[in-house]
Amino acid sequence: MLRLLFAGTPDVAVPSLKAFAADPRFKVAAVLTRPDAPTGRGRKLRPSPVKAAALELGIPVIDAKPRDPGFLDTLKSLDVDIAAVIAYGNILPVDVLDAVPLGWYNLHFSNLPAWRGAAPVQRSIWAGDKVTGADVFKVGEGLDDGPVIATMSVELTGRETSGELLDRLAAEGAPMYVDALARVGEGTAVYTPQPADGYTYAHKIAVEDAHIDFTAPLEEADRRIRACTPNPGAWCELHAGEGAEPITLHVLRAQPADPANPNTPASLAPGELKAGKRNVWVGTGTAPLELLEVKAQGKKAMRAADWARGARLAADARCA
Repeated sequence: MLRLLFAGTPDVAVPSLKAFAADPRFKVAAVLTRPDAPTGRGRKLRPSPVKAAALELGIPVIDAKPRDPGFLDTLKSLDVDIAAVIAYGNILPVDVLDAVPLGWYNLHFSNLPAWRGAAPVQRSIWAGDKVTGADVFKVGEGLDDGPVIATMSVELTGRETSGELLDRLAAEGAPMYVDALARVGEGTAVYTPQPADGYTYAHKIAVEDAHIDFTAPLEEADRRIRACTPNPGAWCELHAGEGAEPITLHVLRAQPADPANPNTPASLAPGELKAGKRNVWVGTGTAPLELLEVKAQGKKAMRAADWARGARLAADARCA
């Protein structure tokens, strides 16, 4: 039985933690996660999803940072054989990497060397990739450039959001992750170096990046919305009519307008809004986009058609 340290923080890491905890080939000696953080309107301190899952499983939790004094001694006292790290959120220094005999292994949500970095799923959707996946690789000093020991691929439908795709890859990648680290312990893992070229970087998506550009072609606007859902959240500036103060409008769900629907406008100027009884459309650089669910500034999320009925949109209403 391998003694394992599991390092992770958000929801996407929880399926892997539970998979390791349930597998008789491993003993999860401890969980390493980020400290409790203030969340919600009350800004109360709450544990990370990984910490909450670890406490339910009865696994000891460490929330010290890897560079904190005494961290290395704590790590060595655990006497772990191997470490799994997924969406942890802190850089692991060399002495920490070297302190685990069999090494640290990451479950990364892309087929490397494509989309190294912080936002592989979001960037894959934004780029319009037809296929993506998940890889398990050995962590080194570089950015997601270590040798790969397991890989899986999935075809994209072209309609999933980044949140939906992350959930899928997290669930389907967990058993692969467990089996891959078991092979490391058995000495049967095959290490495949990544190519020296052909890599792409998945830079983190900021709130400013999620601002929808309605002058872009329909497909590009649609991909941006899906890539930024749920985080950081696609948005635009709503101008409801002359004299109305602009407000932020979050677009939670949208889709290319159905040209077979007789109510769909033949064309709209970029950003131009048109609301029907059951539909709301906005113009892009090519064809209309249908808004399905939105959240106006200071309001609750709701169906776009319901929102439009109460928004008092003027004939010249637009999104910018």
